[in-house]
Amino acid sequence: MSTPVFYFQPTKIHYLQQHRLMSLRHGGRLHPAKDERILPGCGMYTKSAELYDAIYSEKDYQAEARAINRLIWEHRRSTGNRLLDVACGTAKHLEYLSQHQYSVLGVDISRELLAVAHQRCPGVDFYVGDMVDFDMGFQVDALTCLFSAIGYVRTFERLQQAIGNMARHLKPGGVMIVEPWFSPDTWTPGTLHATVIDRPDLKITRMTISDMQERTSINVMHYLVGTPDGITYFTERHELGLFTHHEYMDAFRRANLDVIHDPDGLTGRGLYIGRNALE
Repeated sequence: MSTPVFYFQPTKIHYLQQHRLMSLRHGGRLHPAKDERILPGCGMYTKSAELYDAIYSEKDYQAEARAINRLIWEHRRSTGNRLLDVACGTAKHLEYLSQHQYSVLGVDISRELLAVAHQRCPGVDFYVGDMVDFDMGFQVDALTCLFSAIGYVRTFERLQQAIGNMARHLKPGGVMIVEPWFSPDTWTPGTLHATVIDRPDLKITRMTISDMQERTSINVMHYLVGTPDGITYFTERHELGLFTHHEYMDAFRRANLDVIHDPDGLTGRGLYIGRNALE
């Protein structure tokens, strides 16, 4: 099976590999490196990336960005305005956060989601990398990891690695905001979920029955998608780790961050706010 080639403006998409920043550009195209590793979880949105914003069209990203901006101003002690969104997806949060005078960047494991992100924010630099071990080569004043993307690390060991890695990207006085996934006690296996999008030229039905194996939530998403060109069916499997409040707090403290827990957060899932000490 041939490797797909994605078309971007030069210098706007970069590949982060094994703690080295590699610029993969040639005539405006993103080409895979010959020694490119397969990133865990990178195939999660290979089929549905272009549908992502339609499926979550009811999510109020603008209001969430305003809330995040207030939290950054409340807790940040550094004086810069550089903001990195980890697991940025299609860059809907970044689109609105940039309106609050931040110099924004995004990193995500999914090339397909970043293709959509680049179309939305062509002036923003995006990076392909795993939240566990990406290395930007610089630090930022604010770092966000939202919409429960942290759950994709799957294991507590990788949670600790991801929080520690993100913390290393904070300037002294910088702030990190992470929106958690469900905990083992709040996840309910056997629950049927359905999302329906009904537009003149786009019909989507996405259904799943929640499952659980040990400390991992599992959703096999079944998609039925209709456009004027035809009707298609496919599935995608999403596995996210279920971590306790104590485990999140422990991961932040191990990263030497002063951590605050907001139990309500943006959507009722809470927020963890980590503050890096001033030198």
